[in-house]
Amino acid sequence: MTAFADMALAELATPALLLDSTILERNCAAMAQRAAHHGVALRPHLKTSKSVEVARLATRGQAGGITVSTVAEADYFAANGFLDLTYAVGISTSKIEALDRIQRTHGARITLLVDRVEAVLSAAEQARALEAAFPMLIEIDTGGGRGGLAPDDAELLTVAQAVQQSEAFTLVGVLTHAGHSYHAQGRDAIRAIAEAERAGAVHAAERLRAAGFRIDVVSVGATPTAVCAESLEGVTEMRPGVYTFFDLDQVARGICSVDDVAMSVLATVIGHNPRSGRVLIDAGALALSKDSSGAEFRDDLGYGLVCPADGGAPLPGLHVAELHQEHGLVAGDGDLQALFTALPVGSRVRILPHHACMTAAPYDRYHVVRGAGADVHAIWGKTRGWQVGTGSA
Repeated sequence: MTAFADMALAELATPALLLDSTILERNCAAMAQRAAHHGVALRPHLKTSKSVEVARLATRGQAGGITVSTVAEADYFAANGFLDLTYAVGISTSKIEALDRIQRTHGARITLLVDRVEAVLSAAEQARALEAAFPMLIEIDTGGGRGGLAPDDAELLTVAQAVQQSEAFTLVGVLTHAGHSYHAQGRDAIRAIAEAERAGAVHAAERLRAAGFRIDVVSVGATPTAVCAESLEGVTEMRPGVYTFFDLDQVARGICSVDDVAMSVLATVIGHNPRSGRVLIDAGALALSKDSSGAEFRDDLGYGLVCPADGGAPLPGLHVAELHQEHGLVAGDGDLQALFTALPVGSRVRILPHHACMTAAPYDRYHVVRGAGADVHAIWGKTRGWQVGTGSA
């Protein structure tokens, strides 16, 4: 859903999700340039935005393939013309029927992910019963410790053999995600992780090729490593996601600046509490999320930084100090009366979030602006939830 609008920020009911399309477009263009520089395809992970309009910007000038992490995302994007999808979560047999229906209904091609023989056999049995077929990637663990096989794991060849022997699946490559890069600070440390990510995925692919398997796809992905990688030799595609919006988590580890954060939450000041020294806003844990990941590297972020309602730099010394379900409590470093004067009841602020993916997830739309001081010029829909029909707009 795209609706053109001419609406002042003061007219919005709060909390509201704001998206600065000027910053968004700049972020998308910069990552496309990085992919071109490395000679790899860009397959953006749309779990951050869950939005067709963002997907169109992120794939501009690219082949058009995208990455998703829920069945709801797969259905939403396929229904809107994105037909080359990688479902980058280890496959569960219970998802096969819905994913097959999406392929048949929309003419999509959904590539699945696996890292165990048992998962291959179970999913293949369900797919065979439906006469379904899927391309398959093997997940490689290059240090993140979440899912996947180590590049040298003997089971890698066994899993590949199980995929190749199935009637339902075609082995097309390997995939890795350096999620541990989110716990590294500074570009030198992230550069080293990016190289390990690249080398591990390429090594796994070379082992499979040497054993006679055809491997066309070598896929890596994480925004920190995509920004910092010095070489992607042997890689065919990268799958960063949060770069479209960026957030305080990325700011804290030096991947971007505050000026690169495209998404914020508009909130209204609803009270002053002189006993606790807090300003109350109507954006709480559900509106902002309780993710405080950037605090691993900076202690001044709270649950989000406070900016003027019309955009611009964060207000000095202010942060969201506490969160309740529908209340946020803003604290300041200076005089209490000065804080209450700066943020009178009824005024509005923007909150920059720690983790854009978590913050955006519950909302059903973006209110789109172009630059600081701009009014809303469009409303972009998005999907949410996990299953087909549970919240697409």
